[in-house]
Amino acid sequence: MMNRGRISKQGRGLAWVVAALLMLSWCSWAQSSRSKATNLASTNDPAKSMASSGATALALSPDFVIGEGDVLGINVWREPEMSRSVPVRPDGKISLPLLGEFEASGLTPKQLEVQLAKRLSTLVTNPEVTVIVEQIKSQKFNIMGEVARPGSFPLTKPMTVLDALSVAGGLKDFAKSKKIYVLRRNRDGSTQKIAFNYKKAMQGLSQENFELEERDTIVVP
Repeated sequence: MMNRGRISKQGRGLAWVVAALLMLSWCSWAQSSRSKATNLASTNDPAKSMASSGATALALSPDFVIGEGDVLGINVWREPEMSRSVPVRPDGKISLPLLGEFEASGLTPKQLEVQLAKRLSTLVTNPEVTVIVEQIKSQKFNIMGEVARPGSFPLTKPMTVLDALSVAGGLKDFAKSKKIYVLRRNRDGSTQKIAFNYKKAMQGLSQENFELEERDTIVVP
């Protein structure tokens, strides 16, 4: 009877060990399956694939217009030889292998995606293209004259004249605050001179503190 009891206890102990090993094996399999599913989802998502490759998209409005000097991340799903970061050349174009040149300046990222996908459809079935803006170098404003840090600055978000003066470190002691003006290039190529009333803008009059446009130049005498 004692031998039978010992054998029964040994059997139960062995059964527990086997059950524990099976449970560990199942947990390992489940974790591996989740990892594979996550990797597959990332591969199937062009945006995630671009992110995993090191490209970083900037938070931009949907109507952002690409310009000369901007750096674009082009990702073509399952076509790594066509996926890369490319700068927009001074002529407004980008170059991609097998596809040639594309006019990028003046388009939004979504509009460029459509054009790239259309050209790719002659080489790839149902191409999926993602275009992200990695660096903005086209949208700038300039400040010259009696400010702490004159120069060119990126215009990546809405910015007023006061905001711009703050970015440039503020006015110097002998700046003529009543004679500040903004030079703005019109679409027809002409230049417009817009007076800026620094004192009224500092008093909170919003109509005086207007927003800058791309390539505006603030002059502080």
